[in-house]
Amino acid sequence: MRKVAWAFLLVLVLGTGALAAPEYTLKLGHLANESHTWHLGATRFAEAVERLSGGRIACKVYANEQLGKEMELISGIQTGVVHMTITGESMQNWAPKCALIAVPYMLRDLDHEVAVVDGEIGKEIEAQIIEKVQVRPIAWFARSPRNLTSNRPIAKPEDLNGLKMRVPNVPLFVAVWQALGAKPTPMAFSEVFTSLQQNVIEGQENPVDLIRSATLYEVQSHINLTEHVYGWIYLVIGEQFFQKLPDDLKDAVLQAGKEAQAYERELWAADVEANEKFLAEKGMTFVEVDKPAFAKIAQPVVEDFFKDKPEVLELYKKIVKMGEK
Repeated sequence: MRKVAWAFLLVLVLGTGALAAPEYTLKLGHLANESHTWHLGATRFAEAVERLSGGRIACKVYANEQLGKEMELISGIQTGVVHMTITGESMQNWAPKCALIAVPYMLRDLDHEVAVVDGEIGKEIEAQIIEKVQVRPIAWFARSPRNLTSNRPIAKPEDLNGLKMRVPNVPLFVAVWQALGAKPTPMAFSEVFTSLQQNVIEGQENPVDLIRSATLYEVQSHINLTEHVYGWIYLVIGEQFFQKLPDDLKDAVLQAGKEAQAYERELWAADVEANEKFLAEKGMTFVEVDKPAFAKIAQPVVEDFFKDKPEVLELYKKIVKMGEK
């Protein structure tokens, strides 16, 4: 009787595949917190790849830099310690064309961004990433556009009039805002709230999600819809690891990436709308701006910045021209 029971249990276990360990277990580390749409997109990838591979691939997602900072994760993928991450313009250290992932007044709007990233230019950038960084993009997530906040309306470049504003420590951002007529000051984001509160600076620029999470609505009254940077970020997998997978599992990874991208895009759109509504309810005024006037001043600055990188400059000009159609 005991032998029969054990035999039945063995058949049950083997039949359900409950003891079947995955052939591959992916480690996916990134910098966002667990409520961020990037993390939710990553977890959707993990669910999808396990399902599409029939359990042959498992994926563990680690948020909040648990596996390391962005550059450490890229290096970890290159050495095989980590398998996946979410990354963007940081890859320009290896692949110069990645500098185009976050450039002021290059992309007109989300439709323009989609046309670029999903088109031939996007394929060209991805090819350089695969070759130079040795990671393969399998999905991309849109970033909310960066907007200027202040305590007075700024609708055209002349309105800046020497506005003291915080910018990240990105030389191109500094050069563009100087040309526009502001007085940009690079500083850590953690210092922004206090600096605004103490009038060390008068404004700053960031997407609405960061404006909300940093409670900048307590120290800023206006969101000027400059939308000066539309950027994106990639979900990537190590190229060497990817090439070792059998073809059917490669297909599972790529399809899971598409599912993650579509899911994250829906969450992102809802998140932008919710953040804008929240900030309006907190009393912030949204100001429409003369974006062509800002772009007219900014674009020559960008061209000059990329003059020593002809392949990047050529793509930049193509992208801008696409947006004019």
